[in-house]
Amino acid sequence: MEAVDNLLEMWQRDKLLKVEVAKKFSQCILYITCEPCIMCAAVLSFLGVKEVYYGCANEKFGGCGSILSLHSSCSEPFIRDKVPQRGFKCTEGLMASEVFFLFRSFYEQGNLNAPKPHRPLVQKKVE
Repeated sequence: MEAVDNLLEMWQRDKLLKVEVAKKFSQCILYITCEPCIMCAAVLSFLGVKEVYYGCANEKFGGCGSILSLHSSCSEPFIRDKVPQRGFKCTEGLMASEVFFLFRSFYEQGNLNAPKPHRPLVQKKVE
């Protein structure tokens, strides 16, 4: 969504018409680490992006095949009937091992920028 927001901001500054923005999205190819979640995949489909390449599946929230297949123009009818869906080409496994190690390193170190918890964590007693 950061990429989409940045593009929209840039194209607004350039005073592009809606039809020009739609044409530019139809030419976009997105490279990301993890499969887009259901919400992000729906947005990418509605925007009409051309292609998405990602490294690893999102087994809990994936919108490009793991849970739903929102990249397919003939996917879930409850979504298709509400908003026109264009669909996009989706390819999994791009630099999969690098993505795996990137996520592993991140989770091993913890997120140093994460906010501190408001209350202390409760330790369960092991009996």
